[in-house]
This record gives sequence, structure tokens and C-alpha cells, in this order.
Amino acid sequence: MGGTPIPVAVVGGGQAGLSVSHCLRERGIEHVVLERNRVGHEWRERRWDSFCLVTPNWQCKLPGFPYQGDDPDGFMVRDEIIRYLEDYVAFFQPPLIEGVSVTRLRRSADGVFELATSKGEFTAHQVVVATGPYHTPSVPRMAERLPAGVEQIHSSRYRNPEQLPEGAVLVVGTGQSGCQIAEDLHLAGRQVHLAVGSAPRVARFYRGRDCVAWLDDMGYYNKGIDEFDDAGAVRMRVNHYVTGRDGGRDIDLRAFARDGMRLYGRLTGIDGATLDFADDLKVNLDRADAVAEGIKDSIDAHITAQGIEAPVEPRYVPVWEPSEQPEALDLAEAGITSVVWSTGFTRDHRWIEIPAFDGRGYPMHWRGATSTPGLHFLGLPWQHSWGSGRFESVGRDAEFLADHIDASRRMTDVCGALTGAPSELTSALPIG
Repeated sequence: MGGTPIPVAVVGGGQAGLSVSHCLRERGIEHVVLERNRVGHEWRERRWDSFCLVTPNWQCKLPGFPYQGDDPDGFMVRDEIIRYLEDYVAFFQPPLIEGVSVTRLRRSADGVFELATSKGEFTAHQVVVATGPYHTPSVPRMAERLPAGVEQIHSSRYRNPEQLPEGAVLVVGTGQSGCQIAEDLHLAGRQVHLAVGSAPRVARFYRGRDCVAWLDDMGYYNKGIDEFDDAGAVRMRVNHYVTGRDGGRDIDLRAFARDGMRLYGRLTGIDGATLDFADDLKVNLDRADAVAEGIKDSIDAHITAQGIEAPVEPRYVPVWEPSEQPEALDLAEAGITSVVWSTGFTRDHRWIEIPAFDGRGYPMHWRGATSTPGLHFLGLPWQHSWGSGRFESVGRDAEFLADHIDASRRMTDVCGALTGAPSELTSALPIG
């Protein structure tokens, strides 16, 4: 642990870590960014072949590097997202070190942070944890009860329909990933069985514009978490399902069912080749539609209040209703040979040996700043607003944290503590 502590260590080189690096550089604050893999790893290795953003390209606003392509209303596909991040690195050349894992973070008695990495140890006065929320793929323990001959993969390992064995596919979960993977398989002609959860949906377009554009104008992406009475519950909300595929469109599970996809309620149990489902399919479909129509109500009210001229559009009419709600399914009879678990991720902050988490393991913070002086988080969903963690607002969160870090540094200087660091950070790091 010898050597002078560096001013700021940023753990994670995704869009969050790169954004705060840019902001720190603008303020003249020396720092280092440590990335376990390489820039764009999450997009490159944990997204399927047809993956694309569900928010328009114009919402890509990394600090100093907004989207400048010729399709602002389009939706970048996976390789374009990776290139956007790589171009960002080339644009401002952050002090980035790839291929380094941080295995332990703790704070010494004198307030200095000690970081153990796969390439050695060093110290820092302040730390930004920018590793995001999606660490470990989450698969329910009931998966262990499936027959050995059934192929199982988590959504993070799904790439395309061809990787799965011939036969029908069960997709479990209807968040953004589950719905888009189910559509990907459906469009490829595969027989899909879909266990429908409680995630809400949103229309892609309404009254002449993308719903994201309307919501942006209405300030939804800027509304702070502290403006909600139930902030804790808001942070746990799942995102609305929709797609940017082929220029963007709704994801209508009822239309999928009309066209041959088999829908069920939530998966509740597995007994060998028999699957059990809750009888909540209709409830889940109705609630998802209600959320989408409620968003349209808000857009209508905004249009009226602002006197905006916009085309009138008929409201959604369900194209399919479940005549029954199957509560059981035999895998063999249905010809199901594979299961895609679109059941999300869990956070893994075990490497952080600092009491900065609540009883659920969620970082306790205000806009990324914790009660532990010098420890910060960035890139969390609803860190401050709906857009936090996304390309749309991660830059604003980074600006706030960078100002906070700068103020903390200046305060420390005023109090007489030493906060200097060598101009060449690599000389203070045991990382080549």
C-alpha cells in the first residue's frame, strides 16, 4: 500500500465510469479508471445479435459527446453502441486501464481508501463505484428441477435462435429482455411459450411522435427521486417493454398470442417435466395495457395544456383475450427443448468492505454520494432520475458527482490535508 494516494479511483469503464472521467478531467482532477474487461464489454458479450436501444439515438448524451449520426430518431444496434463507446474513449482519451479487476475496497482508519486489484494494490482519497447494477445473472432455484435434457440459458447468454436446439422454446419473464427475445424467436419461426410477469409496457409512437420524445418534453426523465413519496418502491420498478427494432414499434404480447405464441401467467413451480403457472395472465396483460394507456392520457393532457397541434390517434383495442389461463404445461407434450431465463440480475458488492448498504444490499446514497466521505456510486437505475444509468442522464449524474468530488477535495485542501498526487498516475499504481 506504499506510495502517495491518487485523488480519485473510478471502478468500472462503462458509460458511467467514462462519463465521470470526462467530468473529472474538465475539473483538472487526476484520477484513474479501472475496467475489468474492455470498454463495451457488457454490450459486446451480454447482448443478443439483434439487440438495439429502446430509446432514440438523440438521447445518447455522454458528456461532451452527444450523438452526432444521421439518424437521431433511430435506435442504435449492438455494434453501433459499442462503437459509440469506443469513439468516446478515442475522443477524450481517459486515464483508462483495461483488464484489471478490483477485488477489495476498504477504508483505513485515517480515511484513505485501499483497493486490491488483480494487478496489485494502491490507495485513493476518493472512489467512484461505476459498475452498474447488473452483476450476476439471476436464475431461480426451481431451474434445477428441469429435466437434464432441456437446454437452459440466461438472457445474458442468448445470442440468436440458431444457438438453441430444434423445438419449442420457453421464455420466462417479460421485462425488456424477455419480451424482445421472445419476439426474436417468434420472428424466426420458433414456437414460443412465454411466462408473463407484471412488467408494464408503453407504446412506441403516439399522436405523431415517439412516446419518449413526449415524455422528455414533459420532464419525466428529469424528475428527481426525492420528488416521489415512495422513493424506495420507485427505485425497484422495472422498465416498460417496447422495442427499437426495425425503426421501433410496440411489443404487443396479445398480438403475439393471436399469431401463435403461447402465453401463461407467472411460472410458480417445476416438478420434473411439468410446469406450474399462476392464474394471473389476464391480470398482467390488462395492467400492462393500463400503464400504456395511462401514459397516453398524460400525453393528451400535455398536448391540451400546451396548445400543441398533434394528430388525433385512436386508442389501443386488445387484439386477443385469453379464453383460459393454463395452470400447467408438460414440456414433452409441448415439444419444449430449451428455456431462456429472462429473470434479471442481482447486485454483487461483496468486494466493498464498507458499511454503505441497506438491508437489501442497495447502496445508501443521495445522488450517488454516500455517508462515507469520499465513497460514491454512479450508473444506478433511478440514482436521481428515470434517465439515471442510461445514456440520456448518466452525464448529468456524473456532472453532479464531479462537482461534489471537487468540492470535497477543495475542502480537504483548506483543512490542510495533503491531497496531491504525482502527475503520472501510473507511477503511483502497481499496474502496468
